[in-house]
Amino acid sequence: MRFLPHTDSDRRAMLDTIGVSGIGDLFADIPSEFHIEKGSLAIADALPEAGIVRKFTRAAEQNRNATNTRYFLGGGTYHHFVPAVVDYVISRGEFLTAYTPYQPEISQGTLQALFEFQTMIARLTGMDVSNASMYEAATATAEAALMARRVTRKSRVVMAGSVNPRYRAVTANYLSRLDGEYTQVDMGAFGTDLDRVIAAIDAQTACVIVQYPDFYGSVYDLAELRAACDAAKCLMVVAFSDVSAFALIESPGAMGADIAVGSGQSLGIPMGFGGPHLGLFTCKQKYVRQLPGRVCGMTTDVNGKRGFVLTLSTREQHIRREKATSNICSNQGLMCTAAATYMTLMGDAGLATVARHSAAALHSLVSRLPAHVTAATGARYNETVLSFVDHAARQRFLAAASADDIFAGIPLEQIEAGVEARHLLVATTEMVEESDISDYLAALEVSL
Repeated sequence: MRFLPHTDSDRRAMLDTIGVSGIGDLFADIPSEFHIEKGSLAIADALPEAGIVRKFTRAAEQNRNATNTRYFLGGGTYHHFVPAVVDYVISRGEFLTAYTPYQPEISQGTLQALFEFQTMIARLTGMDVSNASMYEAATATAEAALMARRVTRKSRVVMAGSVNPRYRAVTANYLSRLDGEYTQVDMGAFGTDLDRVIAAIDAQTACVIVQYPDFYGSVYDLAELRAACDAAKCLMVVAFSDVSAFALIESPGAMGADIAVGSGQSLGIPMGFGGPHLGLFTCKQKYVRQLPGRVCGMTTDVNGKRGFVLTLSTREQHIRREKATSNICSNQGLMCTAAATYMTLMGDAGLATVARHSAAALHSLVSRLPAHVTAATGARYNETVLSFVDHAARQRFLAAASADDIFAGIPLEQIEAGVEARHLLVATTEMVEESDISDYLAALEVSL
């Protein structure tokens, strides 16, 4: 029996309260060409189960996604291969139904999985300590800014304009409700200008946040920034979007980061239309007591038997509210288990292979671009910006690519305010094959 508690008058009152005339107005952000007319699905009043499955399977096959197209989208979420064993492990009841492990005597499996996850993330990022874990990269970046303020007892946060726009927006929103200053440094190009960032540092600066590789895929040396942070007695926070990069390039820890935060989605976690994902948070050992979230540790009991426990859990649920380091009151434990399973399966060599293929695919694409398209200059990992002569040229290419089932890139103005509508953010992973690149280049030629 259906239970629909809302009457027509209830719905009318809710619509009036939020200021829209009808339910259809709530979907106004979806382009009209994707709207489905009422009755167009031609669903019968009743169908056998087999008929229902057949009908919706055929409808689903019309969807274009990363599995049945050539995929060059990035911007913080990446199409990496997820081995079948990852889904098998996290689908086991011990992990799928596990709740927050307050009671170590009945949560040893979950605690060990989280401990192993922390160990591998700390190794991959080159940092001393990892927590377990954060929601995703944007809130992890914001929490890093708050942690730096606690550590330094200063209130000013400097953010490079080459950090992912979503990370910047969430951090700015966090800080907007607190005393102190948030300064965003314009980069002036599709890369990171450390001279501009360093010039923005002053005696009140708690931390400087940069992304490496940055939002545009740029790879650069952080030595000068590290020296500037030391001189100003502020922390250097390094954000990242694709942690698999550190199987190939220098890690944040090797570059001297005090805090390194970012996304773990590339470690065996599907894109999932934006989530659930995994936020990574690491730091130097000396700052561990200001680390948000929680840390699992390995210890021994009174009989000398190895066991795993929550070593640090400075959340509002556990200590006095004014002493809590974060209002994060849950975590992504299942996603941590997926990442730990993936890293265990791949090993150092496997992760390095993924990173090499991702970088090589971008190099292959950029090195063969036609004259009417240019790529951002400087060293890049697996992401870059392609620039067209004008908006019309880019749109012709996107139309040609779409007709050939190619997701060709993200129009940059959609996620980066104030950018000309002729740029395209393009990413490659190990899932991009040479034939995909050839098809991409052919679409560029067709659109001339």
